[in-house]
Amino acid sequence: MKIKSFLLMLPLLLLSTVFFQTRVRAQDVPFFTTDFPPAEFADRRAKVYDALGENGLALIQGAASPAGYTRFRQTNEFYYLSGIESPHAYLLLDGRLRRAFVYLPHRNEARERGEGKVLSAEDAELVKKLSGIDNVFAPETLSEHLANFARSGREMKIFMPFSPPEGFAVSRDSAARMNADIFSDPWDGMASREGNFINLVKTRFPQFEVRDLTPVLDRLRLIKSPREIALIKKATRLSGLSLMEAMRSTVPGIQESELDAVAKYIYYRNGAQGDAYYSLIASGSNAWYPHYNAGKRTMRDGDFLLMDYAPDVAYYMSDVTRMFPVNGKFSNWQRELYGFYLECYKAILKNIKPGLTAQQVKQAAVPEMNQALAKARFSKPIYEKAARSFVENYANSAKNPTTSLGHWIGMATHDVGGSDGRPLREGMVFSIEPALRVEEEKIYIRLEDVIVITAAGADILTTFVPMEIDEIEKLMREEGMLQRYPKDN
Repeated sequence: MKIKSFLLMLPLLLLSTVFFQTRVRAQDVPFFTTDFPPAEFADRRAKVYDALGENGLALIQGAASPAGYTRFRQTNEFYYLSGIESPHAYLLLDGRLRRAFVYLPHRNEARERGEGKVLSAEDAELVKKLSGIDNVFAPETLSEHLANFARSGREMKIFMPFSPPEGFAVSRDSAARMNADIFSDPWDGMASREGNFINLVKTRFPQFEVRDLTPVLDRLRLIKSPREIALIKKATRLSGLSLMEAMRSTVPGIQESELDAVAKYIYYRNGAQGDAYYSLIASGSNAWYPHYNAGKRTMRDGDFLLMDYAPDVAYYMSDVTRMFPVNGKFSNWQRELYGFYLECYKAILKNIKPGLTAQQVKQAAVPEMNQALAKARFSKPIYEKAARSFVENYANSAKNPTTSLGHWIGMATHDVGGSDGRPLREGMVFSIEPALRVEEEKIYIRLEDVIVITAAGADILTTFVPMEIDEIEKLMREEGMLQRYPKDN
């Protein structure tokens, strides 16, 4: 009876298999990134092989499936070396053979019928063809392969990232903060995913000497390739366009969150895959808190507004800030403080050049900042005090040989690279964001621009975004998106 039933069902099963394969083949999305050729990922891996040496392995764990109905995003570390965007993947690099092995989960046909194809272990030949990876296996074979290395008779070192992985809207500092909060919770205390992975390898393969891969990747990521810079430029342009539309749309009575909506429209309409970080849209005294992100306040006439927001474009970020008056017209105190700050800020930008250290740039800018201070006139003693303190603090920071101008930008908004007093080199990308504070009135002023160091100089990517007082006021007189499309009350 069972055999007869199976024979009756066989044509239907074959038909459904053909239908499933046809649907998968018809899926009109690329299975591998078109932003970088396989050769660029191979070049990155080659630099890792150089660092590993003959007896070195590198093992990187990819991102897990996301919680909830959110799109999968690979970790920066895994994507940087492979370009593969399948969840629960592993990458093994062999320093002696200079070969890369990817371990992918088995195909989940039911899920693919609902969501589309994801590269899996069953796509080994396709993955190798698309990505340039040397071999593709299922994850259960990883233990066997590591065991083979462990009993090779060589003193093997295995390099793994010790730092928390960077994912959706995550920089290393925010990832470390999340782990610290979990560790501090007496009712949680769960081990970090990367810590658990490292401990599993140590426990199962005590023959390996486990080392940190993070410094190797950080050095590589500090210098951006032309294709990486092109993506950062696109993210920066979208950030700038959203800030300009926010200037047009801002009037008293709107909520901070409405500008978030304007920016998101521009980001997603132009191909961004997400936010680089949550929007910092802070009106009035909310701007006193540099990372205020609630977005719940209704803006008032006379407020000074800070907006700091950027998208994630194909795994590359930006970070741009502008400040402008909610009513479209700078008040007297706003002109005084912002005008003085702007002169100092432009002095810093002007002195950024390849070959100089951050300390040398600051030292060159300080005399011009002092000149701006000497000619400035303030209506309140507390404003003059704040201006003097701003210049003095900047001058003091210029005494530190390892001072930084701001922070690096790349695959994370606060990108990796550290600060060790090195000269600025072609391919470095960073932002500057000095802040002026008036403690007594909780006034906070900050601008932020993105700079790419080239062979010839410094390319400021954000010069198209108004920062001069008259330019901002002129732009704010134009009709904005929020006025053309009023919200449904």
